Amino acid sequence: MKPFVVLQKKVGETPLMALSAWKAAHPAYADIPASYAGRLDPMAHGKLLVLLGEECKRQTHYTGLDKEYEIEVLLDVGSDTGDALGIVTGSKRETRVDERMVMQALALEKGRHVRPYPIFSSKTVNGKPLFLHALEGTLHNIEIPTHEERIDSIRLLGMEKCSGTALRTRTESFLALAPTSDEPSKALGADFRIKDVRTSWNTVLTDESRSYAVLTLRVVCGSGTYMRALAGRIGESLGTKALALSIGRTKIGKYWNGIWLRSF
Repeated sequence: MKPFVVLQKKVGETPLMALSAWKAAHPAYADIPASYAGRLDPMAHGKLLVLLGEECKRQTHYTGLDKEYEIEVLLDVGSDTGDALGIVTGSKRETRVDERMVMQALALEKGRHVRPYPIFSSKTVNGKPLFLHALEGTLHNIEIPTHEERIDSIRLLGMEKCSGTALRTRTESFLALAPTSDEPSKALGADFRIKDVRTSWNTVLTDESRSYAVLTLRVVCGSGTYMRALAGRIGESLGTKALALSIGRTKIGKYWNGIWLRSF
């Protein structure tokens, strides 16, 4: 019996969908208890660590593991969720950046910082997750809690231009993968507000001849570091809006002094 399994979650899968598919392919584990050692957003992809059987009792030994991500940051478009599955708004000005400017923005993110939780997160405040407060319009009635985030390494892998036409095609394909949900707790934002999200993208991408800068980054960070929020902060440092166009988790483990001591 395996103590854990590392799943490759696909874009558009919830963690539960990924786990259910794995159990269906491995019927010997169908009735074995399972728990996540760190979740992934439905529209993120990559490694998902799942504890099995008695190992579930040791969940606290796994939830603080370090993570590595490869993300794409789209400049001049922001969203209320911080990623492409949110209500987006655009910038009228086309931001032009060079490597020096980007490296300066990335340097600001390294180290330990106290950050507010993203408003579209599952952090509970007054018995209700923040994303419900956001959807209900009651954020003004609460204090957004903070937490410490740690970024050990952030590397620029590439910079490219994406035309409005190509970005429209890509986002349409991306949004088509969004899962549906009948969970009562998510009724207010049913199906991730997909109709409103599509409408907002169509409103932003009216000039298909315009280009958008996309930064590809590799980030090594502590547990609980939000890539969606990171993308937005990078945009602010560069004087514009930004969102996480894609998020992929590539490693889970223990990182120290520039070296992965253990990784899954």
